[in-house]
Amino acid sequence: MAGIKLPPEDSDVSQAGRQVAAGDLISDDDRSIAADSWSIKSDYGSTLDDEQRHADAAEALSAAGNRAASDYSSDKEEPDPEAVSSMLGFQSYWDATYADELTNFREHGHVGEVWFGADVMATVATWTKNLCLEVSQHHLPNHVDNANCLPVGQPEKDLSSWSVLDVGTGNGMLLQELAKLGFSDLTGSDYSEGAIDLARSLADRNGFSNIKFLVDDVLDTKLDRKFQLVTDKGTLDAIGLHPDGPIKRIMYWDAISELVASGGLLVITSCNSTKDELIQEVEAFNQRRTSASQEPETTVNQDTGRDPRFQYVDHIRTYPTFMFGGSVGSRVATVAFLRK
Repeated sequence: MAGIKLPPEDSDVSQAGRQVAAGDLISDDDRSIAADSWSIKSDYGSTLDDEQRHADAAEALSAAGNRAASDYSSDKEEPDPEAVSSMLGFQSYWDATYADELTNFREHGHVGEVWFGADVMATVATWTKNLCLEVSQHHLPNHVDNANCLPVGQPEKDLSSWSVLDVGTGNGMLLQELAKLGFSDLTGSDYSEGAIDLARSLADRNGFSNIKFLVDDVLDTKLDRKFQLVTDKGTLDAIGLHPDGPIKRIMYWDAISELVASGGLLVITSCNSTKDELIQEVEAFNQRRTSASQEPETTVNQDTGRDPRFQYVDHIRTYPTFMFGGSVGSRVATVAFLRK
């Protein structure tokens, strides 16, 4: 399956090398670890028309000084908008990709591409499990406010009680890993119907028919529930590769905040953003929410009336790292945020 190519593991690789150039399509033989498919075709809700949503996000981006999500880091040069977009930002690309993968599964039983590699997937699943147990028992780092955490329960029952949503689930293999670790209320969504067909087929074949899969667009979701754990493995990366990536990423945060339950967790795995960049992007979202709630004549519903926002909890520290520009970074970042 096609994907975003990671930089070589040497110390002289620049972070800019992690970006995919416009039109620099990756061949079938060169497909590698990448962003899971997810929607960038619509915006962050269904109460406004598309033009208004786009205008709102553009205004927020302008108010932030035109700082795109991909240029928060001080050691990066200002990116050329055309240089960080590619066909991987379009649904048509992923529909074609998953059509091929579904054919390969039916003819040869192939699982398809495991995004970021099997080792990263296993690490994310195990680390997420342990973090959920810590949240359930209120054993969080000192910098995290435990007041809004989920109620304390019995450790052996904690995981089975967690509702989990994997956005841009692709072939759904991350959910299978989480099921092996004790999670049982599992849902995977993707805007590509081919991805969902593949995920269902793999889950049924491997004995995980209890996992629910549905075609849904995270930026125009039809889901009417919130989840205690939402995972994103490459979805935000794919959104950032759209020609309107900076605006789409602003829309993403508005959308994802409505899917995570209060006291729940959002776990993002990315190969195009560092841990610090993701934290700064969340802080920018929090600031936009605060500013919006202070504006006159602002209307918010009961659920968002307290200005819901995310707080950094922790990140995976065991990924291989490299040095660039005096800073230490890793080729993959997994960061968890607590939904306030």
